[in-house]
Amino acid sequence: MSSEQAPLPSVPLPPRSAQVTDGTLSKKPPVWSLSEGGPAAQPAPLPAKCDRHIPGRSGVCCKELKDDDDRTLVDPDVVRDVVIGLSDGLTVPFALAAGLSSLGESKLVIVGGFAELIAGAISMGIGGFLASQAERDHYRFLQKHTNARVLRSCDGEMEREVFGVLGPVGVDERTSRLVAQNLRDVEIDSQGHGSDASSSRSTLEDGGLKWSKSVGLTAFLLKFGEGLEEVTTRRMYVSAFTIGMGYLIGGFIPLLPYFFVPRAHIALIYSCIVTGVVLLIFGAVKARITGAGQGYGGYVYGALSTLLVGGAAAAAAYGLVALLES
Repeated sequence: MSSEQAPLPSVPLPPRSAQVTDGTLSKKPPVWSLSEGGPAAQPAPLPAKCDRHIPGRSGVCCKELKDDDDRTLVDPDVVRDVVIGLSDGLTVPFALAAGLSSLGESKLVIVGGFAELIAGAISMGIGGFLASQAERDHYRFLQKHTNARVLRSCDGEMEREVFGVLGPVGVDERTSRLVAQNLRDVEIDSQGHGSDASSSRSTLEDGGLKWSKSVGLTAFLLKFGEGLEEVTTRRMYVSAFTIGMGYLIGGFIPLLPYFFVPRAHIALIYSCIVTGVVLLIFGAVKARITGAGQGYGGYVYGALSTLLVGGAAAAAAYGLVALLES
């Protein structure tokens, strides 16, 4: 035997207390075949099913294989809140400061800018919280009505709805019926309360499934049919804090030059330069963490588009204030 052959994994033996009837184990065996061939082969549990020990794989698991672009993306909900907060913080106070700069005094720009910055940060944070709360209330309303509809509908109607979700992605009708029946059984086993009830049933196997709000036909139709998931309480507070702090940090940047330059017209030039650089960096970073940047062109587009939006808002505010002053 060649010494370079990959070693086979160790396989646990049946326990001594296992009951044996007619030479076979009476319960599900705790061991499985190393190959899929042979009449005595048992299907491997999903956590143990892996081709890393097949000759030629050198013991490498699929999860260890990497793509060329192996960046780690941030939670899209957090990215959305950061983009909303920073984008408004970099554009609205900057546009206000640019408009007030036509009055000539940096002190006036600082006072007005800080008043708007504090009020805007609080307002944006509260708005983010209320938006998440409304989204959660909407989900719970649909969850209640969907659960009632699942319990009163016939099997055929539920099978058609499940097939309407799975069919477009390539699942055949027979498999869709099995999925619908399995999910409907969860609704029935939860004693008519659907996915809202908490059952005392234990897990089926090690790390198995427990009944919760995330299982059953109701949860399936909401998540995959409507594209909805419940917003947690923690998520509402995180959203409010992220948007508010993003606005506060982003809005402070355009006001920095006014602390050091007494003439507002001169400070405006430095504010434009600083804010423009920050907008370019923010646009490029946003393209990176969202996965939108595919190569050099993607980062350039993200940076320039963010700069153009902020610049257009500042130019409009400055022009309108100058027009009213004249």
